[in-house]
Amino acid sequence: MKVIMLSDVKKVGKKGEVVEVADGYARNFLIARKLAVVASDTGVKVLQKQKADEDARQEELRKEAIALKSALEGEEFVFKVNSKNGKVFNSISTKHLQEALKKQGYTIDKRKIIDNEPLTSLGYNHVRIELYKDVIATIKVKLVEE
Repeated sequence: MKVIMLSDVKKVGKKGEVVEVADGYARNFLIARKLAVVASDTGVKVLQKQKADEDARQEELRKEAIALKSALEGEEFVFKVNSKNGKVFNSISTKHLQEALKKQGYTIDKRKIIDNEPLTSLGYNHVRIELYKDVIATIKVKLVEE
C-alpha cells in the first residue's frame, strides 16, 4: 500500500515522502497512529503543493539572509575591555555579541555564531555568523582598551 508520511518513522520514511509498505503495517500502525495517510491522487497533489509552498518559503528566507548578510558586513562592533600592557582581562563572548547585534536592530541567535570562542585580543577580530544554510556573514569586532 502506498502511503504519504506525515512524520518521520525510522526505517520507513521521512515526512512528506510517498512510500510503499505492507497493507497491515499501514492500516494497523502508520494510519492508526496518524503517522501516515493513504496516498490517493488528491493527497499526492496536496503534498506537491505543500512542497512547492515550502520551497518558495525557503527561497524567501534565503533572500532575506543574503540581504541581512550585506547589511551586517557593513557594520563594525566596538567593545571596550579592561587591559594592561596589551593583555585583556575580560573577554567578549557570543552572548555579548548577540546583545550588541540586538542593540543595532539585528535579531540573531547566539548559537548561529560559528566562531564561538571568546574574543581576547585587542584590535580587529572577524567573527562568522551562519544566517542560513551556506549564507555566512563575517562581521568586524574591534576590541579597544578602556
